[in-house]
Amino acid sequence: MDNFWVNALWSLAPTVLVGLIFWVVMRSIIRSDRDERAAYAKIEATERARLGLPPTPGATAGGSTEA
Repeated sequence: MDNFWVNALWSLAPTVLVGLIFWVVMRSIIRSDRDERAAYAKIEATERARLGLPPTPGATAGGSTEA
């Protein structure tokens, strides 16, 4: 019976490992996209302020508390 459980564990290990790698990669992609969008919005707000333009509509709708 011990051999059955060892075989079951080894047969599930590749699937779990690939799923874990996929989750880590997708999480990093989504986080980097979010951070890039926030940085771009900050740069755009800075440039609009420098040029004397009004802020974009909905600029604070994203939940940012920065002033």
